[in-house]
Parts: sequence; structure tokens; C-alpha cells
Amino acid sequence: MSFPIINFKVTQTEINDALKNITENKLRSLEKFIGEAPTICDVEFERVTNHHQQGDIHRVEVNLEVNGKLFRSEATADSFEKAIDEVRSELDEEMRRARGKEDTMIKKGGRRLKELLRWSHVGR
Repeated sequence: MSFPIINFKVTQTEINDALKNITENKLRSLEKFIGEAPTICDVEFERVTNHHQQGDIHRVEVNLEVNGKLFRSEATADSFEKAIDEVRSELDEEMRRARGKEDTMIKKGGRRLKELLRWSHVGR
């Protein structure tokens, strides 16, 4: 199990390899939700300053497609590192919720099947 290759996009700023490594390490914690499923990960870094009075605002957006299902998160902060932390937290929560729904549907289907099998023997 390994995290997929991350496609980086940079808008109105420059990033270094250290920031790319930080991003890869933070997102690697999501491997437990991915498994061996086909995955595409796009990360966009942008510096937004046009409509702010002062200071730099950094925006990070992550689109993570796992087995055809899209998980998306976006965050703005005063540094890229803080924005990456927020994005990773949001993705973690979203993927936990999706896994919970999937598990619930599997259990619900199992209960339904068991009920059908039990009631099919009553008339015999």
C-alpha cells in the first residue's frame, strides 16, 4: 500500500521541495482509507493577495479521487503549512464518513439477506 503520485499545481507563487515533502507526508496518513484502489491526487498551491489589504493569504486545494469517488478539500491560511493541515483534517473526516456509510450499507444488506433467508423457510 502506497500513496499515489501527487500532481502539484502552483498559481501566483513558488514552492520548494521541502513544502512538497511536507504535503506528501501529511497526505500519506490517508493511505489507510485508500488501500489498493486506483487513486489520483491533485494539489494546488495559490497565493491570494489581490483583494486583501495586507499580508499574504495562502490557499491549498486537494482533489483526491479514490476508486472513482472524489474527495475535495480547500483551505486558506497565513501559511501553506497551516492550510495543508486543515485540508488533511477535512479529507480525513470526509473519508471516515464515507467509509462509515459503506460499512453501514454492507451490514444493512447482510441483515436484509438474513431476514429473507429466515422467512423463506417459515412456509415449509
